[in-house]
Amino acid sequence: MNFLIFIVVVVILFILLAISCANIVPQENAFVLERFGRYRTTWDAGIHFKVPFVDHVRRRVLLKEQVADFAPQPVITKDNVTMQIDSVVYFKVMNPHDYAYGVENPIMAMENLTATTLRNIIGDMELDQTLTSREAINSQMLQTIDLATDPWGIKVTRVELKNIQPPTAIRESMEKQMKAEREKRAAILTAEGQKQAMILEAEGKKESAVLNAEAEKQATILAAEAEKQATILAAEAEREKEIKEAEGRAEAIRSIQNATADGIRAVKEAGADDAVIRLKSLEAFTAAADGKSTKIIIPSEIQGLAGLAKGITESIKDKE
Repeated sequence: MNFLIFIVVVVILFILLAISCANIVPQENAFVLERFGRYRTTWDAGIHFKVPFVDHVRRRVLLKEQVADFAPQPVITKDNVTMQIDSVVYFKVMNPHDYAYGVENPIMAMENLTATTLRNIIGDMELDQTLTSREAINSQMLQTIDLATDPWGIKVTRVELKNIQPPTAIRESMEKQMKAEREKRAAILTAEGQKQAMILEAEGKKESAVLNAEAEKQATILAAEAEKQATILAAEAEREKEIKEAEGRAEAIRSIQNATADGIRAVKEAGADDAVIRLKSLEAFTAAADGKSTKIIIPSEIQGLAGLAKGITESIKDKE
């Protein structure tokens, strides 16, 4: 019975010892193992067993990318302006062995290295250049710190200047300068706007005047064309009137001549003598005058006939 209890106790102790010797390494972690105080191996993720009282886990190393946010550091620029700058460093442990044995306190060492590098870089720049050259400063710091931390098994992936705080007097001066610049830009923009407005207004007036001139020109042209057309039509009407009147007079003359010719022809057919013919001619001249002419030129032959007619008339009156 006692032997059985002894066996059970031994088994329990063995199990407890096995459990205490077993180590589970999480993902993205590494354990640095020492045997009798000397480096033996590095455990990666998984389950591992160590020899009791012989092996010892020297350091548990996180392999994920880490962020080290350092406190603000006082730095002096080239033009003797003291400012506070705090930086942020992103890094990964690439070699757990070097990380465990390269330096006593890697984070503190990296902080001091960052502060020293920052002072060296800012010391070669003036204030204005410092405030406008963050990318250049970040690039120089990354290159310098990454190179210096290689023996420590650290890979610096990124360095950022988190905040730059100039002295209070400098900040007030910068704020005044920025305010003056903003007011200047506002005044320039206002002047530009007024200039553009005046230009647009002048162009609008010019275009309006041009359009009015074109309209007046077109109206004048149309009025002249209308007047010309009216004059042409009036002239054509007057010409047509004169043509009609001339045609009427010619027709009247032709009618009179035809009537006269018919009368003479009838007289000849009736056997009238020269005296009768001359008398008919006188009547024709009398009809042609129509009482409107004040002076009539009568041929000599008709004049003699007129005298004959007067003598006959007087003799007839004497007989009566």
